[in-house]
Amino acid sequence: MKTENKKEFEVWNKKKQELHKTNKDIYFRKGEIWWCSLGVNIGYEQDGKNENFERPILVLRKINRHLALVIPLSSKLKNHPYYYQYSHEGKLFSAIIFQLRVMSTKRFLRRLGFVGKDEFNKILGVVVKFLQGK
Repeated sequence: MKTENKKEFEVWNKKKQELHKTNKDIYFRKGEIWWCSLGVNIGYEQDGKNENFERPILVLRKINRHLALVIPLSSKLKNHPYYYQYSHEGKLFSAIIFQLRVMSTKRFLRRLGFVGKDEFNKILGVVVKFLQGK
């Protein structure tokens, strides 16, 4: 959450401590979209919004039951090689490929849905190109 270009690091720190203490079991799999507490981040890293500092993410890979490789999602559409645009339930979204990261499932709040297999494979292809430097 931003207030007049001031980031709320103290508020996020308290929320992050609460999340760290949770002991919930999250059942998730690749291709699912979740609301996730991304938090308040540094510089141009993607921030979350609202009281939970949340943003939708796409699960690219389940690492184990506690960690996942994810991509933040946005409703903003940008003409950029690493903003992959896709449609979900009739609305256009962007997968922010260059913000790829590993995330604890303690940050997962609620399941939103999933990306279809064909769309997921297209997104995965863009991720591979990004990692290869193409």
